[in-house]
Amino acid sequence: MNTTTLTIGQLAQRFGMKTSAIRYYEANGILPEPARHNGHRRYGPDAVRRMEVLDVAKRAGFSLDEARVLLQSTEMGRPASEALRELAARKLPEVEALIARAQAMRDWLLAATDCSCTSLDVCALFEADGGHAAHPGNPEPLRITRIGGIAARPGRPRPSRRQAQDTDRVGSRAGGGRATPAAQ
Repeated sequence: MNTTTLTIGQLAQRFGMKTSAIRYYEANGILPEPARHNGHRRYGPDAVRRMEVLDVAKRAGFSLDEARVLLQSTEMGRPASEALRELAARKLPEVEALIARAQAMRDWLLAATDCSCTSLDVCALFEADGGHAAHPGNPEPLRITRIGGIAARPGRPRPSRRQAQDTDRVGSRAGGGRATPAAQ
């Protein structure tokens, strides 16, 4: 047996996947058909490198199809940087939207930690934005505009419970620390 090559099981184990995934990659042109020794697949350094590139591409958020385009671009004699720049430029808006959604979720959860509502019926955290429910495939972002009378804006530190209570006492009472929507 050649010690510089790996069996399908060894390759799969090295990358934490099942052998069926390796076969799928072969069938779909992500990995080339490997050499065989006594009827067994043997993967060399090229296959290991392709799997390393695929692993990084997946962690960067690229789909399997996008990773295939990246891998195949160099096979066609194109500089890898061209395909990588094109794919990254297309992927960035998706990632920016994901980050914005995650930040809105964080803001909402931070506001929820200060909620003192006695019922969800009166809690502004559960009011639908614009008076309509979000579409299942395209959920509306969570919006928090006030916490206990203090404006809660992205990028602004969350007011402490004490600050919210102090603001309530001064006259900007907004329901005893409950999150409320700001005047539009």
